[in-house]
This record gives sequence, structure tokens and C-alpha cells, in this order.
Amino acid sequence: MQGRSNAVRWVGAVLLVMAPVIAQAAGFDAVKALGDKGFNVSASAELLDTNTSLGSVAPRTLLTPASVSKLYISAAALDRFGPQKRFTTRLVTNGVIEQGVVRGDLILEGDGDPGLTSNDYWMLVQGLKQLGIKRIRGNLLVSQWQFGPVPCVSTDRCRARTSSRHAYDALLSSAAVDFANWCVRVYPGKAIGDPARVSGCFGVKPLPRVDSSITTVRASGATSVSGQRVTTGSIDTLNLKGQIAADSYPRNVYRASADPAQQSLYTLSDLLEQAGIKVGGEGSVTSSRPGPQAKVLSSVDGPTMQELLLRMMNYSNNFMADTLALNLSAIKPATLANASTALERFTATIPDHGPVTLLSGSGLTPQNKTSAHGVVALLDAMYHRPALFPVFVAGMQTPVNGPMRFIRRGSDSFQNNVMIKTGTLNEPVPVRAIGGYFRTKSGRWGAFSVLVNGRAAQPYLQWKTVLEAVSKDLTPMIEQN
Repeated sequence: MQGRSNAVRWVGAVLLVMAPVIAQAAGFDAVKALGDKGFNVSASAELLDTNTSLGSVAPRTLLTPASVSKLYISAAALDRFGPQKRFTTRLVTNGVIEQGVVRGDLILEGDGDPGLTSNDYWMLVQGLKQLGIKRIRGNLLVSQWQFGPVPCVSTDRCRARTSSRHAYDALLSSAAVDFANWCVRVYPGKAIGDPARVSGCFGVKPLPRVDSSITTVRASGATSVSGQRVTTGSIDTLNLKGQIAADSYPRNVYRASADPAQQSLYTLSDLLEQAGIKVGGEGSVTSSRPGPQAKVLSSVDGPTMQELLLRMMNYSNNFMADTLALNLSAIKPATLANASTALERFTATIPDHGPVTLLSGSGLTPQNKTSAHGVVALLDAMYHRPALFPVFVAGMQTPVNGPMRFIRRGSDSFQNNVMIKTGTLNEPVPVRAIGGYFRTKSGRWGAFSVLVNGRAAQPYLQWKTVLEAVSKDLTPMIEQN
């Protein structure tokens, strides 16, 4: 009996030792199966109150995170600036004001605000009107001295210098407006067969040149509008095609501009004209900083950092993410290399994170590399910063009500109990990445990340496949803890 008792104790001890290994292997069975289909996988999940691992698959393997990179810039921006930081954009002059006339240049000094819009420029112009200014005798200048034009480092943005069919590949400048996107509004014509009417989104006339072949079709007919911005010389043209139903509501078309600072110049010029403020000189973009004697005529504070991050994260805005990263640089004019150094320096302060490469805050660069373990370490570190955690987690999406509808998959426990950021790339290989927090049925907090990378352009990887696997694995972690 004594020998049997010892044997039982020995077997029990072995089982206790093996239990964590068995749990880890079973924790991500569905995700691990993606690896068996030829994809590279890194996955990790843990409870944050005890740092207990609930499962992992190659957790320290470095893979491309795509827009999961935005978790890093969100955390780094909060760490550097805090939730209430605002960027201030100013209209200044090196001249004097005499009887409503500015005798000198009017200079827009960009502050690197990633959330600046035409409405903010309108407020700047109203500030001039309140001073009684009716004429600018000098030139109208847009100063992007803090950064810009920023050389492209990703295929998407390099292509966007001459042509773009998208909004996500916007180029970068500290004096950009409207997320460096042109916006035009398409209305049906007066009669069936008539050309559609096209206006600007923020004024009567479109700011870029427009070449439209959109026609008006019968009421309740199909509406399909497409557009491409092409640049010849320094002139942006929006080529619009398709059709719009006679009873359709107006459709907005957003396309990245070729030169964000030049777009700012056109936008400000138009608003000055609308306000009846005449500019006598030329308009141009400069990388020179206004002198210390420049007088502030009008200024506008942008949204708070917590508002910026909410928008950047919810809509995975690449322009906002990389503009925030450039703002981290202590060197002016900032470059993406400086921004990368600042991001990686911040990441080095995260306990047990491990190696990382962050060439952009957006994740638009496929050369970004991190691991599921690293993402969870970042999430753990932010969870333990009570002054920043509520703002950090607020930008993530809960699948059941997130603005990105494709994530509304999986079990009810998954859809209602996780807060996530996703990342997607299709070139040079498919990337489907996810990271975020979960709440267990007993109210405990956990963090998880799953990074899936293709080994070649094919096979294509559907988000449906990845989300259903992640939901299948995460659901018991939520329900059993």
C-alpha cells in the first residue's frame, strides 16, 4: 500500500508539472491548425492579474503585425503627451497690420496635428476677420518645418505620389489637412442621363481638378461611384466614373492627395476667398520656420490626444498613426527613421517585451516585426497604468458593436467580451493580425494576440477563417476563468 501511495503521489506530481504544458498546447488548437495549413503563426494569451498563461503557439516568433502596430503608437503617444495634449495650428505674419491690411506674408504654421480639418481652417480665417483683416499684401505661405514632405518608405505611399484609388495611403506633412485626402461630393443630375453634379465637400467648388463621367440613372437604380486621383506635374485630377440614381443621397469620394502641404495651401486660399480676404502675393509651400518675431494672428487647438487616438484606432487611420509617430521625434524636421527610433525606444521600456522592428506607427510597412508575446507584454504594461489605461482601451473595438463590421463573428462570449485591434496586409504576403483584451465571466482581465502571416502571396487568407479560429480558442478562456 505504501508503494502504491508513493506511486500515486509521483504520478500526481508529474501531472501537476505537465498541466501548464498541456494547457498551453490546448489553448490555441484552432489557431495552431492555421500553421498546419502553411501559415506562420504566433499566439499568446494570459490573465493579467496573475500573469498566468492560458495558451501559446510560437509566442516569441517575430511576424508582421500590420495595423496592430497602432497599439504601439497609441501607447507611446499617451506615454509622451498624455490624454489631454492638443496640437496648435497658427496663422502668423512677419509684417504689420495697418487699417485691415497685413503688410507682409501670411504664414500657416503646421504643428503636426493629425486631426486637423477644413473646419479648423475656417476657424483660423474667422480669427482674421475678427481682427478686421481684409487684405494680405504679401504672399500666402504654408510652413511644414516640423516634417514634410516625408519620403515614402512603403510601396503604397510611393505609388500614391503619382496615383491613388484609396484614402489609406495618404502622404505625410506637419501642415496637412483633412487627413491628406481630397474630398468631393457627387449629386445626381437634374434628369436621367444627365451628368452627375460634383462639388467640394467643404465648399461649392471642388479643390482638385475633376474629370467625371458619372451619369444619372433612374430612381431606385444602382449607384456605383469609383475614383482615381492622378497627378501630372503638380496638378491633382480626380477621375470619377460610374452612375448615381436620380433619388440617391450625395456620395462623398475621398482620395489621397499627392502633396498634403499643397492641399493645405489650396484649402486655405479657398476659405480666404470665401471670407472676402484678398491675397495680393503668390501662394507657396516652405520648409522654413517662421522667425521668432512672427506675430500670431489666429490659432486653433486641435482635438485632445484621447480624441485623436479614438479616431485613429477605430478607423485604423494610417495618416494619423504615422503623423503621431513623427511627433515623437525630438529631431526637427522629423523623419520616419527618427520616428522609428522613438517608437522602438519606448518599446524597450516594456518589461520582457523582446525584439521589435517598428518602421512605422501605422503598420503600413510590412517590415514591421513583433511577436504575440511582445504584443501581450505591451497590453499588460498599459493595463497596469491606471491613468492611461481607460484611454488606451477605449480606442479598441468590441466586435458586437465595432465600426468594422467584418469582426462581428464568433461566439457571443467572444463578440461581447473582447476589445481588439486588427491588422491587415495583402502584399507581399497576406497578414491577419489581432491583439487586445478580454474580460472573463468572473470579471478578470486578460490580454491576447494572434499574428498570422502567409509564406507567399498565396494562398489568400480570409478574415473569416482567422476570426472563427480565434473565437473558438478564446471562448473557453473567457468562460472558464
